[in-house]
Amino acid sequence: MEVQLELAEQIAFEVRRAAMTHAQLARLAGTSRPRVTSILNGNLDGVSTDLLLRVLAALGVRVQLKFHRAA
Repeated sequence: MEVQLELAEQIAFEVRRAAMTHAQLARLAGTSRPRVTSILNGNLDGVSTDLLLRVLAALGVRVQLKFHRAA
């Protein structure tokens, strides 16, 4: 899903910016380190959009969705 990929890319960007380890992020977001590693490697099989949003929130990122009518 394209939305999930964009969320995962933003997570990877924020983790690099914060120089945070996978274990630190997992603890902060209340998930497992292997799950964080999967997300950061782009493996989103079985990863919910809710989890991605929760991880971003733990990183201090607010997500805003916008909808537009197709032309």
